[in-house]
Order: sequence, then structure tokens, then C-alpha cells
Amino acid sequence: MSEPPAVPGPADVDALAAALRADSADLEVYARVLSSSLVDALPPGMVEITRDQSMRDRLAGRPGTVRSLQIGFGEVTLELLRGRAGEPVARAARAVRGVIISSREISVDEWTRLLADQLTVRARDSAAARTALARLLGQSE
Repeated sequence: MSEPPAVPGPADVDALAAALRADSADLEVYARVLSSSLVDALPPGMVEITRDQSMRDRLAGRPGTVRSLQIGFGEVTLELLRGRAGEPVARAARAVRGVIISSREISVDEWTRLLADQLTVRARDSAAARTALARLLGQSE
């Protein structure tokens, strides 16, 4: 039986943020990376991907184009949206008792850093989150 990966440290968070930034220019690639690494490892409903599906996509059995990617961490919600020109637009929201008290647009770099930080915090308490982080960092399980 293999042991779950160790809790990531600051160097791992920096590596994760760098890996995420490398894919952030294309929302489709970003969604694919995160969905393959996180959706199965984190609790259901934590990662939500919204797609626009044309009739052509439906007939061909394709999932459609990613419109937004949202990841909820309790009080913090991170969202990546497709901008008017197709570029990613990042947002961060903070909620208290389910009520959003602040929401702001941030840079994609800041978004990836917040995502890496939130995943690291979750990984301290969850073997599944540690496994997801290890996958994102390219570490063996």
C-alpha cells in the first residue's frame, strides 16, 4: 500500500503556481488540466466547469467550449471566465456564512497563486487533496 504524498511546502506551492500559470493563457487547456487533476480528487461540487455547447458540438458528442471554471473553497471562491476576446478573466470572491461580501477581478498570476495556496491549505487535512496536488506537480503517488 503506497503512502499519500507529503504535505506540500512553500517550494511546492511556487512550483504549482508556475505550472498553473504555464497553462493559463488558454482557458480550454486550463480547464482540462484542472478537471483531470482536481475534479476526481476533491469533493463533488467543488470544481464547476460551465461550457457553451453548439448544435454542432452536441451532434458530434463534443463537450463544447469552456465558458468558466469555478473552484469553491468554503469562504473563498476562485473563478476563471472567458473574456470578450477569448482571454481568461480571473475573479476572487470571499463569503461569510454563504453571503458574498467581496468580489474582485484579479490578475491570472494572482489567481493561480491563490489557487495554489488554497489547495495547499486543503492538502494539510486531506489525503485526496495531497494526491491531486502531487498529480499537478508531476510527482509520483
